[in-house]
Amino acid sequence: MADFRATLKYKSTEEGGRYTPAKSGYCPTIKFSFEKGLFGGVQYFIGKEWVLPGETVTADIYLIISGYFQNRLEEGMTFEFTEGARIIGTGTITKIINEKLRKH
Repeated sequence: MADFRATLKYKSTEEGGRYTPAKSGYCPTIKFSFEKGLFGGVQYFIGKEWVLPGETVTADIYLIISGYFQNRLEEGMTFEFTEGARIIGTGTITKIINEKLRKH
């Protein structure tokens, strides 16, 4: 089960994003502004199998270590997703699916 749904904006290649499309099930690292660490998050795209650099897509996100974020996430929160040290896109949480993660 996904932890949250988000709108993802992939940077174009010219903006420093990926050179190739990403396939649904892609697992970049995620960086939230309130946390120093990077965390794995699997992106399952809604309504499409591939996303090209520069595109925006809706996706369900499954956090590899979701328990770490218990009571810490809220709708409207933004994050970056990366490949190594390179930021390849940004996201905004639109719906919390795993209620244990919802900030109270």
